[in-house]
Amino acid sequence: MHYPHKKSAVKRARKIGFRARMRTKKGRQMINRKRRAGRKVQVV
Repeated sequence: MHYPHKKSAVKRARKIGFRARMRTKKGRQMINRKRRAGRKVQVV
């Protein structure tokens, strides 16, 4: 049986987590855009 590639949760969080987003200007803009749209911003 073939198992899909399992990426480390830590690596994923470091790359696209909340803290990673807050590090860049564009990332902060993205979070604010989602908040304005009424989304709860998930902290990975």
